[in-house]
Amino acid sequence: MARARKGRSVDGILVLDKPAGPTSNQALQRVKWLFDAAKAGHTGSLDPLATGVLPICFGEATKFTQFLLEADKTYASTFRLGVTTTTGDQDGDVLAEKSAASVSAAQIEAALTAFRGSIEQIPSMYSALKQGGQPLYKLARQGLEVERAPRQVIIHSYAIDAFRSGECAELDVVIRCSKGTYIRTLAEDLGRQLGCGAHVTRLRRLASGPFGEADAVTLDDIDALRTSGSFAALDTLLRPVDAAVADRLALELPENLSWYFLRGQAVALAQARQDASEGDLVRVFRAPGEFLGVGEVLDDGRIKPHRLVAGTQR
Repeated sequence: MARARKGRSVDGILVLDKPAGPTSNQALQRVKWLFDAAKAGHTGSLDPLATGVLPICFGEATKFTQFLLEADKTYASTFRLGVTTTTGDQDGDVLAEKSAASVSAAQIEAALTAFRGSIEQIPSMYSALKQGGQPLYKLARQGLEVERAPRQVIIHSYAIDAFRSGECAELDVVIRCSKGTYIRTLAEDLGRQLGCGAHVTRLRRLASGPFGEADAVTLDDIDALRTSGSFAALDTLLRPVDAAVADRLALELPENLSWYFLRGQAVALAQARQDASEGDLVRVFRAPGEFLGVGEVLDDGRIKPHRLVAGTQR
């Protein structure tokens, strides 16, 4: 006999403003408990030091987490120049100190050109990346260091927001980047390029895919609603399941084509031929606006089911 699932059946996306301190998983578990949700997952880890946009998917929305995991991210960060740490951030032990008093904003701007566009990064040993089934940070805490292959990432923009010179100079930057970019590695690599070392003292995610700071709610906001209101009040904070793929073309199927699509068959729609290209992933709705899932456009213009929302097959 199947074990009964604990918690409510909740579907949708909550954009959390993660506080500093907890891990992403700890923040997720807190939110899941507050919503009494049966199923939830987050879409891209933030370090305990980091704050900001952390989309959390509930129920059927968890089927679309990959779209958010693969989305571009935007960060605001502060680098302290002149100090290198074991972890690449302020939570680590100091490895080396060297005066950064001679470093200028012009030197930094010149150095940043090497870190824009498509670049390779060697992930930090204090990342959540797994090797042999173990997160690297767990190996690092055991005093182990393993070889990590370089990974290609894209830095769409890397801008100086402010610079405060001194022995331990501070640099504020805003970075828009592809998935898998490690900001602490950018700090360490920049410090190495400048010859003085650097580490992260502040990190805030400003945006993740379609979601920004203006969309986010805090744990205090959720706590207050849970204390003073009903679950219905909490559920008003949720974005619809298809918000994870809001940047994709939306196509609406008539009832007869929906029936075939929901049963795994590719269907022909004139709009797909006109507005989409082979291999595109599109949002598919049943008139009048019920989200059915994501479809892939085939070479002949038909739409093949890619990921479907449960409970729509009627």
